[in-house]
This record gives sequence, C-alpha cells and structure tokens, in this order.
Amino acid sequence: MNVLNRNINNIFFIFVLSHLITWTIVPYLTNHNLPLDTIEALAWGSNLEWGFNKHPPVSAFFPEVFYQIFGAQDWAYYLLSQIFVVVAFFVVFKFAENLFKNKILCLISVLLLEGIYFYNFTSPEFNVNVCQLPFWALCVYYSWKLFDNQQIAFKDCFWLGVFAALGFLSKYLFIYLLIAIDLLFFYAIFIKKYKKFDFKYLISLEVFVVLLVPHLIWLTNNDYITITYGLARTGLENSSFLDHIVYPLIFLGKQAGILIPFFIMSFFLIKKFKLKISFKDKKLLFLIFVNLAPIALMFLTSMLTGSKIRTMWMTPFYLFFGVLVVYIFQAKINLKKLNGFISAFIILFILSPFTYAYISITKTDKRTDYLGANIASIVESEWKKYTDTELVSIVGDEWIGGNLVYHLKSRPRLYDYSKDTLNLKGGFILVNHPKVKCDVSFEPIFKSIKFVAFNTKHCFVMYRNY
Repeated sequence: MNVLNRNINNIFFIFVLSHLITWTIVPYLTNHNLPLDTIEALAWGSNLEWGFNKHPPVSAFFPEVFYQIFGAQDWAYYLLSQIFVVVAFFVVFKFAENLFKNKILCLISVLLLEGIYFYNFTSPEFNVNVCQLPFWALCVYYSWKLFDNQQIAFKDCFWLGVFAALGFLSKYLFIYLLIAIDLLFFYAIFIKKYKKFDFKYLISLEVFVVLLVPHLIWLTNNDYITITYGLARTGLENSSFLDHIVYPLIFLGKQAGILIPFFIMSFFLIKKFKLKISFKDKKLLFLIFVNLAPIALMFLTSMLTGSKIRTMWMTPFYLFFGVLVVYIFQAKINLKKLNGFISAFIILFILSPFTYAYISITKTDKRTDYLGANIASIVESEWKKYTDTELVSIVGDEWIGGNLVYHLKSRPRLYDYSKDTLNLKGGFILVNHPKVKCDVSFEPIFKSIKFVAFNTKHCFVMYRNY
C-alpha cells in the first residue's frame, strides 16, 4: 500500500507540474501582451492601497510581489496564475485523502477538474477569480477539520479566519462560500445536533473581522466604490420582471454547459449513475453544503434581484465537484478499468492548450494582441527628448495607462481620474481622458502644467516642475 500511495503521489506531482508548465509556456509564447485583468492588477499594484475602484486589494498585492522579483516579464504572471491553480489542486487532493481510503480516488477527484475550463483555458489570466482559488480550497479544508474533529484546535480556527479574510479581500463573492459554511455548522449544531457549539469557533470570526478592518475603513473613506461597481456589473438598475426568470435560467444553462466535459469524463469513470444518498452521512453532508449551497445561493440572488450572473464569477465554485462526484459514485467506479477515463483526460489535457494557442494566434483583435511594450517604448523615447525629469505618475485608465505602468522602466504609479491630480509632483502622463481630444491643438486642462510634450493616439505626455 505504501508503494501504491507513493506512486499516486508521484503521478499527482507529475500532473500538477505538467499543468503548471503547459499553462505558463503556451500563453507566454502565443500572446503579445498580458490580458486585461492582469494588467489591471499590476496597475493597481504600482500604487497599493487597501482597495481599488473595482475590487478589494489582495488580487493586486501578489502581482506586485512578482513584479518586484521579476519585473516586466510576461511569463512570470502566467506562472503566478498557475501557482494559484495548482495550490488549489494540492489542497483538494489533501482534502480528498480525508474522505477516501484509496488514493486513486483522491487523484481522480483532481483530474476531473481538467474537465472544467475555469482551471485550464481561462486560467492564464490572473484576476480576482483565479486569486480566490487557493483561499477557497483552504477555507473548505480547514472547515472540514473543524467539522470532523471533536476537539476544536485553535490553529484550525485561526487559519480558517485568515484564509476567509484573504478570500473575501480577493473578491466579495467569496462570501457565498462563507455563508454556505455557516449554514452547514448551524444545521449540524442546532438542527441535527451532530456537533456541540464551541466558543473557539468565534476565533475564526474574530480573525476574519480584524483582518478586514483596514479595508472597511478604506471602503468608508471612498464612498463604497467597489460595492457600487459590483452592483453596476449585475445590471440591477435596469432589471425588469422578466429578468427574475430569464437570468436565473440563463445562469443554470451556462452552468450545465460548463460542466459538459466534466460529465463526459465522469461517464467513462462510472459504470452506473444510480444515486444512493443518505443525509446521515456527515462527509456527504459537508460536500453538498460546500459544493451546491454556494451555487444555489447565486441562483437565488439572480432570481430574487433579477441580476445577471457573469460566467467567470463561478471560477472557484467547482473546485470540489470532483470530490463530490467521486464520493457519491465511488462504489460504481471500477479502478481496474480506467482506460476510457484516462483517454478522455489526456485528450482534454492536450486539446485545451492547443485550442488556446490556435485562438491566440489566429485572432488578432484581442486585448492580448495590444502592442503595449512597443507603445511604452515610444512614449519613453519621446519623453526623454523633452526632459530629464523622471516620469513618476500615470493618470488614466487601467488598460492603456496600466500598460504604460507595467512596461515603462521608471515604474510610474497609476492614479485614476477621480483623484486630485493637481497635487501630483514631477513628470506625469494623462491617458485616455474623456475630456481630452487627441489633436495637436490640445489645451491643458490643468493650468499649472508647463507644456504638452507630445501626443499619440492614446496619450498626451505632460510635464510639471517639482
């Protein structure tokens, strides 16, 4: 058995390493520019705060750490994204070891995730959705430890609070998992009385709240801008009665579509799809709550508010779907006849990066085709013609301005239009401002600016004395 377990561990290591290398190299070789959300995170990271106009701060922190180490090397940010994915895979694998006696089932639980395109095709773009993955997985893992063990360990409560806070500070939708976990413990303690209430549980809440305090202060000082942005993305302002019916149905249809490759892989794995569910099974109860409850809550949100749920928001929601399916049908899995499943896995594992590469190469109007490095080089060259003053600030949007922030050697900070840019010192560039017209007759909108150095299609370079 030890030899078998060692072999399974080796196979798992080969899988995650292959996944990490493949999905780092393929986008690096086929894309000309980093994706929008990654550039956006790097732009925010140049001027780190406890929040930004669209999202809380954690998704900007990690790219900035990588920038300080690697600089403007595109491969590093594809690598960063895959690190987050494979860390989540590793946690799912360790979690599965608590449920299955056979390690092959643990491996299958993770391999099934290659059938969900969130964890391969869309994973090269480091964004708030990918940023949630390890924290989502770790919250489930530590929740299980608290749910399964009779003796409540302080460290488990502490780490649950830490990872819950990091997940929430990656994206507010993380709250759907936290609500599902709370509902699980409420059901187990007060309704079925599987467990006894322990005041140590509150340690998680205390740690969670303490870590959120700086962001909550920032949020208050900035008129709750991230919440306003999130609500605007749902289309609530323009919702009608039909939206309460149509959008939830669209949501369900999209989830079914996303899971088609996953279920194809499962078809080769399971002999008979006969359900035999007992809610007295605590392991199954836990899996149902952490897998299905967050999705059900999203569906209810769409139905009650008439809001549109964007597909990519669901990225972390399916991390433990493989564990759920394998646990339910484990008696129907013939471990001696896995050839069909292995073939389906290999086909998907190879097909996904080839499809990504084909689309990246053949379609030339994508964000990843933007010549950000070339434009930044022109800007830097023109800037040096007019002044030796260091370029320290970019005032503008996260895409055009963010590309300059990322590619320029001086690593200027990004400021948005809502800031008081008159207080900026030194040289700065104003890009893509709605009040600026790209022509040579441009008159500075800030009276204290000395002169306009030059203009291109996307930006005006302006200089100001210290």
